[in-house]
Amino acid sequence: MSLTTIFKATTPVIGVVHLLPLPTSPRWGGDLQRVIDRAEQEATALASGGVSGIIVENFFDSPFPKDQVDPAVVSAMSLIVHRLQQLVAVPVGINVLRNDARSAMAIATCVNAQFIRVNVLTGVMATDQGLIEGCAYELLRYRRELGSEVKILADVLVKHARPLGSPNLTTAVEETIHRGLADGIILSGWATGSPPSLEDLELAKTAAKEIPVFIGSGANWENIGQLIQSADGAIVASSLKRKGDINQPIDPIRVRQFIESLEAGVSIRESATEYRPVTAV
Repeated sequence: MSLTTIFKATTPVIGVVHLLPLPTSPRWGGDLQRVIDRAEQEATALASGGVSGIIVENFFDSPFPKDQVDPAVVSAMSLIVHRLQQLVAVPVGINVLRNDARSAMAIATCVNAQFIRVNVLTGVMATDQGLIEGCAYELLRYRRELGSEVKILADVLVKHARPLGSPNLTTAVEETIHRGLADGIILSGWATGSPPSLEDLELAKTAAKEIPVFIGSGANWENIGQLIQSADGAIVASSLKRKGDINQPIDPIRVRQFIESLEAGVSIRESATEYRPVTAV
Protein backbone atom coordinates (compact mmCIF):
# COMPACT_ATOMS: atom_id res chain seq x y z
CA MET A 1 0.00 0.00 0.00
CA SER A 2 1.41 3.40 -1.02
CA LEU A 3 1.62 6.41 1.27
CA THR A 4 -0.90 8.23 -0.93
CA THR A 5 -3.35 5.39 -0.36
CA ILE A 6 -2.71 5.40 3.39
CA PHE A 7 -3.34 9.13 3.75
CA LYS A 8 -6.08 9.26 1.10
CA ALA A 9 -4.55 12.46 -0.27
CA THR A 10 -2.21 13.32 -3.11
CA THR A 11 -0.48 15.96 -0.96
CA PRO A 12 -0.78 14.78 2.65
CA VAL A 13 -0.59 17.07 5.66
CA ILE A 14 0.51 15.18 8.77
CA GLY A 15 -0.11 16.98 12.05
CA VAL A 16 1.96 16.21 15.13
CA VAL A 17 0.67 15.48 18.64
CA HIS A 18 3.41 16.42 21.11
CA LEU A 19 2.76 14.27 24.17
CA LEU A 20 3.17 15.84 27.60
CA PRO A 21 5.99 14.25 29.66
CA LEU A 22 5.62 10.48 30.01
CA PRO A 23 6.61 8.18 32.90
CA THR A 24 10.37 8.19 33.70
CA SER A 25 10.99 11.50 31.88
CA PRO A 26 12.49 14.33 34.00
CA ARG A 27 9.28 16.40 33.83
CA TRP A 28 6.82 13.53 34.30
CA GLY A 29 3.92 14.86 36.36
CA GLY A 30 2.59 11.55 37.64
CA ASP A 31 -0.80 11.80 35.90
CA LEU A 32 -1.13 9.75 32.69
CA GLN A 33 -4.79 10.70 32.29
CA ARG A 34 -3.74 14.33 31.87
CA VAL A 35 -1.38 13.28 29.08
CA ILE A 36 -4.16 11.28 27.42
CA ASP A 37 -6.68 14.14 27.69
CA ARG A 38 -4.28 16.61 26.06
CA ALA A 39 -3.45 14.12 23.28
CA GLU A 40 -7.14 13.54 22.59
CA GLN A 41 -7.81 17.29 22.40
CA GLU A 42 -4.94 17.84 19.98
CA ALA A 43 -5.78 14.86 17.76
CA THR A 44 -9.40 16.02 17.54
CA ALA A 45 -8.31 19.56 16.64
CA LEU A 46 -5.98 18.25 13.92
CA ALA A 47 -8.55 15.88 12.43
CA SER A 48 -11.35 18.44 12.47
CA GLY A 49 -9.02 20.94 10.80
CA GLY A 50 -8.49 18.61 7.86
CA VAL A 51 -5.11 16.91 8.25
CA SER A 52 -4.46 13.68 6.34
CA GLY A 53 -2.68 11.92 9.22
CA ILE A 54 -1.21 12.36 12.70
CA ILE A 55 2.18 11.53 14.21
CA VAL A 56 2.37 10.99 17.97
CA GLU A 57 5.73 11.97 19.55
CA ASN A 58 7.11 11.84 23.09
CA PHE A 59 8.24 15.42 22.42
CA PHE A 60 8.27 16.72 25.99
CA ASP A 61 10.37 13.82 27.34
CA SER A 62 13.62 15.69 26.68
CA PRO A 63 16.45 15.17 27.32
CA PHE A 64 16.09 12.06 25.16
CA PRO A 65 18.06 8.83 25.14
CA LYS A 66 19.93 8.11 21.92
CA ASP A 67 18.33 4.89 20.90
CA GLN A 68 16.19 3.11 23.48
CA VAL A 69 13.44 4.54 25.69
CA ASP A 70 12.20 3.05 28.95
CA PRO A 71 9.52 0.31 28.65
CA ALA A 72 7.10 2.61 30.49
CA VAL A 73 7.30 5.05 27.58
CA VAL A 74 6.52 2.28 25.10
CA SER A 75 3.56 1.18 27.22
CA ALA A 76 2.19 4.70 27.58
CA MET A 77 2.57 5.52 23.89
CA SER A 78 0.91 2.23 22.87
CA LEU A 79 -2.07 3.04 25.07
CA ILE A 80 -2.34 6.62 23.83
CA VAL A 81 -2.02 5.78 20.13
CA HIS A 82 -4.66 3.08 20.49
CA ARG A 83 -7.00 5.58 22.18
CA LEU A 84 -6.47 8.15 19.43
CA GLN A 85 -7.20 5.58 16.74
CA GLN A 86 -10.64 5.10 18.28
CA LEU A 87 -11.19 8.86 18.30
CA VAL A 88 -10.14 10.05 14.82
CA ALA A 89 -10.58 8.60 11.35
CA VAL A 90 -7.18 9.63 9.93
CA PRO A 91 -4.15 7.28 10.17
CA VAL A 92 -2.00 7.71 13.28
CA GLY A 93 1.76 7.10 13.22
CA ILE A 94 4.55 7.07 15.80
CA ASN A 95 7.90 8.75 16.36
CA VAL A 96 9.79 7.59 19.47
CA LEU A 97 12.44 10.21 20.19
CA ARG A 98 15.29 10.43 19.84
CA ASN A 99 15.83 7.46 17.55
CA ASP A 100 14.09 4.41 19.03
CA ALA A 101 12.79 3.16 15.71
CA ARG A 102 12.53 -0.40 16.98
CA SER A 103 10.04 0.63 19.69
CA ALA A 104 8.13 2.77 17.18
CA MET A 105 7.87 -0.23 14.84
CA ALA A 106 6.71 -2.47 17.71
CA ILE A 107 4.03 -0.01 18.82
CA ALA A 108 2.81 0.58 15.27
CA THR A 109 2.64 -3.13 14.50
CA CYS A 110 0.77 -3.99 17.70
CA VAL A 111 -1.86 -1.26 17.35
CA ASN A 112 -2.15 -1.59 13.55
CA ALA A 113 -0.76 1.85 12.84
CA GLN A 114 0.51 2.33 9.31
CA PHE A 115 3.66 4.44 9.53
CA ILE A 116 6.51 5.62 11.74
CA ARG A 117 9.03 8.45 11.57
CA VAL A 118 12.73 7.69 12.04
CA ASN A 119 15.16 10.54 12.65
CA VAL A 120 18.37 8.72 11.66
CA LEU A 121 17.82 5.72 9.43
CA THR A 122 21.22 5.81 7.71
CA GLY A 123 24.51 7.61 8.28
CA VAL A 124 25.94 9.09 11.48
CA MET A 125 24.73 12.34 13.04
CA ALA A 126 26.24 14.38 15.87
CA THR A 127 23.44 15.42 18.22
CA ASP A 128 22.91 16.70 21.74
CA GLN A 129 22.47 13.01 22.69
CA GLY A 130 25.88 12.18 21.23
CA LEU A 131 26.63 10.33 18.02
CA ILE A 132 23.57 8.58 16.61
CA GLU A 133 24.16 5.87 14.05
CA GLY A 134 21.65 4.78 11.44
CA CYS A 135 19.41 1.88 12.42
CA ALA A 136 18.30 0.61 9.01
CA TYR A 137 19.96 -2.80 9.39
CA GLU A 138 18.17 -3.65 12.64
CA LEU A 139 14.88 -1.91 11.80
CA LEU A 140 14.25 -3.50 8.41
CA ARG A 141 15.02 -6.96 9.74
CA TYR A 142 12.79 -6.35 12.75
CA ARG A 143 9.94 -5.28 10.49
CA ARG A 144 10.32 -8.48 8.50
CA GLU A 145 10.50 -10.55 11.71
CA LEU A 146 7.24 -8.99 12.91
CA GLY A 147 5.57 -9.63 9.56
CA SER A 148 4.75 -5.93 9.53
CA GLU A 149 3.88 -3.64 6.63
CA VAL A 150 4.37 -0.40 8.59
CA LYS A 151 5.83 2.31 6.33
CA ILE A 152 9.02 4.15 7.29
CA LEU A 153 9.26 7.93 6.85
CA ALA A 154 12.93 8.78 7.32
CA ASP A 155 14.58 12.13 7.97
CA VAL A 156 17.57 13.04 5.84
CA LEU A 157 20.17 15.22 7.59
CA VAL A 158 17.71 15.56 10.46
CA LYS A 159 17.20 18.79 12.42
CA HIS A 160 19.00 19.40 15.73
CA ALA A 161 21.95 17.43 14.37
CA ARG A 162 25.02 17.72 12.18
CA PRO A 163 26.40 15.04 9.86
CA LEU A 164 29.92 13.81 10.29
CA GLY A 165 31.97 15.12 7.40
CA SER A 166 30.72 17.28 4.54
CA PRO A 167 27.01 16.70 3.90
CA ASN A 168 25.85 15.86 0.39
CA LEU A 169 22.08 16.05 0.28
CA THR A 170 21.64 14.17 -2.98
CA THR A 171 23.80 11.27 -1.79
CA ALA A 172 22.09 11.23 1.60
CA VAL A 173 18.63 11.01 0.00
CA GLU A 174 19.69 8.28 -2.42
CA GLU A 175 21.31 6.19 0.31
CA THR A 176 18.33 6.59 2.65
CA ILE A 177 16.07 5.25 -0.09
CA HIS A 178 18.21 2.63 -1.81
CA ARG A 179 20.34 1.41 1.10
CA GLY A 180 18.03 2.25 4.01
CA LEU A 181 14.83 1.23 2.14
CA ALA A 182 12.82 4.23 3.36
CA ASP A 183 9.26 4.52 2.07
CA GLY A 184 9.29 8.31 2.30
CA ILE A 185 11.82 11.09 2.86
CA ILE A 186 11.56 13.98 5.36
CA LEU A 187 13.56 17.17 4.89
CA SER A 188 13.77 19.77 7.68
CA GLY A 189 15.64 22.94 8.50
CA TRP A 190 18.36 22.95 11.14
CA ALA A 191 15.95 23.16 14.09
CA THR A 192 12.30 22.91 15.15
CA GLY A 193 10.39 25.73 13.46
CA SER A 194 13.06 26.19 10.77
CA PRO A 195 12.00 25.29 7.21
CA PRO A 196 14.20 23.63 4.59
CA SER A 197 15.30 25.83 1.71
CA LEU A 198 13.55 25.63 -1.63
CA GLU A 199 16.87 24.64 -3.21
CA ASP A 200 17.28 21.71 -0.81
CA LEU A 201 13.70 20.59 -1.39
CA GLU A 202 14.26 20.62 -5.14
CA LEU A 203 17.49 18.63 -4.79
CA ALA A 204 15.81 16.10 -2.51
CA LYS A 205 12.82 15.76 -4.82
CA THR A 206 15.05 15.15 -7.83
CA ALA A 207 17.10 12.55 -5.96
CA ALA A 208 14.06 10.80 -4.47
CA LYS A 209 12.33 10.40 -7.85
CA GLU A 210 9.07 8.50 -7.21
CA ILE A 211 9.57 8.32 -3.41
CA PRO A 212 7.57 11.10 -1.66
CA VAL A 213 9.39 13.99 0.01
CA PHE A 214 7.81 15.62 3.08
CA ILE A 215 8.62 19.02 4.56
CA GLY A 216 9.58 18.12 8.13
CA SER A 217 9.76 21.45 9.96
CA GLY A 218 9.13 25.16 9.69
CA ALA A 219 6.03 25.04 7.47
CA ASN A 220 3.35 27.61 8.26
CA TRP A 221 0.36 29.14 6.50
CA GLU A 222 2.52 31.94 5.07
CA ASN A 223 5.26 29.81 3.45
CA ILE A 224 3.58 26.49 2.70
CA GLY A 225 2.18 27.68 -0.63
CA GLN A 226 5.74 28.19 -1.87
CA LEU A 227 7.40 25.23 -0.14
CA ILE A 228 4.84 22.74 -1.44
CA GLN A 229 5.85 23.53 -5.02
CA SER A 230 8.87 21.27 -4.45
CA ALA A 231 7.46 18.68 -2.04
CA ASP A 232 4.84 15.95 -1.86
CA GLY A 233 3.49 16.67 1.61
CA ALA A 234 4.18 18.33 4.95
CA ILE A 235 4.60 17.37 8.60
CA VAL A 236 3.60 20.29 10.79
CA ALA A 237 3.41 21.04 14.51
CA SER A 238 4.68 24.34 15.92
CA SER A 239 2.79 26.70 13.61
CA LEU A 240 -0.51 24.96 14.44
CA LYS A 241 -0.23 25.68 18.16
CA ARG A 242 -2.06 28.56 19.83
CA LYS A 243 -0.15 31.78 19.11
CA GLY A 244 2.51 29.61 17.44
CA ASP A 245 3.82 28.66 20.90
CA ILE A 246 5.13 25.09 20.89
CA ASN A 247 4.10 24.62 24.53
CA GLN A 248 0.45 25.40 23.77
CA PRO A 249 -2.17 22.96 22.44
CA ILE A 250 -3.23 22.72 18.79
CA ASP A 251 -5.46 25.51 17.50
CA PRO A 252 -8.08 24.16 15.03
CA ILE A 253 -8.39 27.57 13.36
CA ARG A 254 -4.66 27.56 12.59
CA VAL A 255 -4.99 24.01 11.23
CA ARG A 256 -7.72 25.03 8.79
CA GLN A 257 -5.76 28.14 7.77
CA PHE A 258 -2.71 25.99 7.03
CA ILE A 259 -4.71 23.46 5.01
CA GLU A 260 -6.30 26.21 2.92
CA SER A 261 -2.90 27.76 2.17
CA LEU A 262 -1.46 24.40 1.19
CA GLU A 263 -4.40 23.62 -1.07
CA ALA A 264 -3.96 26.98 -2.80
CA GLY A 265 -0.28 26.16 -3.35
CA VAL A 266 -1.13 22.74 -4.73
CA SER A 267 -3.58 24.32 -7.18
CA ILE A 268 -0.83 26.62 -8.46
CA ARG A 269 1.55 23.65 -8.79
CA GLU A 270 -0.98 21.59 -10.70
CA SER A 271 -1.83 24.49 -13.02
CA ALA A 272 1.86 24.97 -13.80
CA THR A 273 2.25 21.25 -14.52
CA GLU A 274 -0.75 21.16 -16.83
CA TYR A 275 0.35 24.22 -18.80
CA ARG A 276 2.44 23.35 -21.81
CA PRO A 277 3.51 26.30 -23.97
CA VAL A 278 3.14 25.77 -27.71
CA THR A 279 6.34 26.27 -29.63
CA ALA A 280 5.96 27.83 -33.07
CA VAL A 281 7.21 25.70 -35.94
